[in-house]
Amino acid sequence: MRYAVGDMFLRAVDPRKLQIPSPEDALPGRDTRPFSVAARHQVLDAPLEGPFEEGLELAMFGLGCFWGAERKFWQVGGVVSTAVGYAAGHTPNPTYAEVCSGRTGHNEVVRVVFDPQRVSYEALVRVFFESHDPTQGMRQGNDQGTQYRSGIYTYSEQQRTVSAASVAAYQKKLRVADHGAITTEICDAPQFYFAEDEHQQYLHKNPGGYCGIGGTGVACPIGLATNE
Repeated sequence: MRYAVGDMFLRAVDPRKLQIPSPEDALPGRDTRPFSVAARHQVLDAPLEGPFEEGLELAMFGLGCFWGAERKFWQVGGVVSTAVGYAAGHTPNPTYAEVCSGRTGHNEVVRVVFDPQRVSYEALVRVFFESHDPTQGMRQGNDQGTQYRSGIYTYSEQQRTVSAASVAAYQKKLRVADHGAITTEICDAPQFYFAEDEHQQYLHKNPGGYCGIGGTGVACPIGLATNE
């Protein structure tokens, strides 16, 4: 359960939920997914799991609660499909409850399928940075825990180069605006585990649902001249 309350009323969180567990301490998980997901994206009417047309590319981002994060990306022209799930943890095929326990190490992420002829990866990185505060560590607003950390999970050397350059450029802008150090983790895209069907396109199914996504108000210089 998530609550939209002021920062001064942040709920006390077990300190263990703010530390990624070791593989030995993580929940064991399971060999197969314990639930099914819909075949089609409810907003974009595209495959959720694939297969996807040749020439399309993948991107993956973690920027807090994945309900609002997914909506940010499905609204971008050139994005073909999106899905929410869990990545960068230890527990295979986790459930939402297990991820929220802090005992899997996973992040709540959005996997984005996009057409690079219509939208650049730089433009997606710009959406990522401008849609959250990347300086908050294991937290995003009132949502606290390892699953809310900022992360870019790259599928190619080109994506890694763009992501690293974006951190350097955006850090300069944030410092001028009196924000702290960026805590975004950048690593090769890990195994993506789909979240339960109820979480896919959640804010389309629940238009009045909770959305904890909000940026710093500082423009990201990466991709500013692309896909305007």
